[in-house]
Amino acid sequence: MRFRRPPQSSIDQVHISRDGEVAIIEFADPAYGTVNLTLGPEINTLTDHEILDVYNDIVAAQEASIADPANRPIEIPKGRPQIEWLEDFQQWSARGHVLKCEVSDTEDGNLVFYFDDKELDAEAFLQLIRPFAGWGMRVTFMDESQIHDEPVVIVRDPDDDT
Repeated sequence: MRFRRPPQSSIDQVHISRDGEVAIIEFADPAYGTVNLTLGPEINTLTDHEILDVYNDIVAAQEASIADPANRPIEIPKGRPQIEWLEDFQQWSARGHVLKCEVSDTEDGNLVFYFDDKELDAEAFLQLIRPFAGWGMRVTFMDESQIHDEPVVIVRDPDDDT
């Protein structure tokens, strides 16, 4: 089951326990997973309300960061490399937050992704996007000649009469 991102909460929406220096915050709503919040030795002096205040402050800071215009996705300019090989990790890494590629398949039916002049098989592509686990992703399919242009998207259900 995939859990939703836990929101700011009130004390009646959570159960808080402790394990050493970690506060364990369990939500009454099963749609949210458990949060393990490391607080250090000061945990012994904090009430459940104070622990929840710390947690809520963290969520508020995350929401503010997401909303901050300075934290928008970075797109690498056309002609500059979108991905780079990380020798230490023996894998490709995205240089920005927007990836533009062409999708093809081989004669034996395996998927191939082309980023600039680099060819990645499906496993290498999955490793490329693994650091973004927990993020959202929007995939827009378009003609390869247009991948560097921001598309004008039409929002509608294809089954609707238009």
